[in-house]
Amino acid sequence: MKPETILETQALTMRFGGLTAVGNFSAAITRGSIVGLIGPNGAGKTTCFNMITGFYTPTQGKVIFQGREITGKKPYLVCKSGIARTFQNIRLFKNETVLENVMIGCHLRQKTTWWHALFSLPASLREEKAIKEKSLDLLEVVGLRDLAGEKSTSLPYGAQRRLEIARALATDPAFLLLDEPAAGMNPNETRDLMAFIRQIRDRFRLTILLIEHDMKVVMGICEHIWVLDYGETIAEGSPDQIKADPKVIEAYLGEEAVQSA
Repeated sequence: MKPETILETQALTMRFGGLTAVGNFSAAITRGSIVGLIGPNGAGKTTCFNMITGFYTPTQGKVIFQGREITGKKPYLVCKSGIARTFQNIRLFKNETVLENVMIGCHLRQKTTWWHALFSLPASLREEKAIKEKSLDLLEVVGLRDLAGEKSTSLPYGAQRRLEIARALATDPAFLLLDEPAAGMNPNETRDLMAFIRQIRDRFRLTILLIEHDMKVVMGICEHIWVLDYGETIAEGSPDQIKADPKVIEAYLGEEAVQSA
């Protein structure tokens, strides 16, 4: 049976004035896979994420998710369709607790309205209780339940990364984009992160696309990789194919990185 494609980009292009940040990016991502997007700084990786998730409307090209075109839809509609993301620079609600950050993610699927909550109607109270329980369960998954009442900004860097992932999971995604999840982590944290990404993929039946500069992470967990340089795709394939590609070695990896990955 042919693997099912969950997300496809067709010749995605993003121009800012006369600068082409990404040109003709095409990818077909298999449901249930963990795949990577790599390249030097400024190669256009985050721009691709922003086009997929609705933060940018592509100059041209299409984004197809689960058989439906979502090109240029507003970010909250993209999220409602089943796509969640984290950011290169962590974006938490700084004045809220760890638990409240995750509960905010759950509210995307909330059925009762603000006026139900205003009058403390039974349906609203039941749903809020269910949201709290779900959020605590997600914090358990990411190892942060004991810190539920702490301010989000009081967490160590690695824990803030996990909290951002928990908030993304709270939206019930089918597709998760992780923008440099290992940034700022030490080797032990990075090792734990690799196991954690596999765990959430299996537990929540996710498809995961990640941007990452740590080649041990990319080569260790990704099943397929696309490589961008100056906004253009210079290679795609399995980790072994990418490590052996002369263009990728020259543009990005270097011989030393290939040997240590």
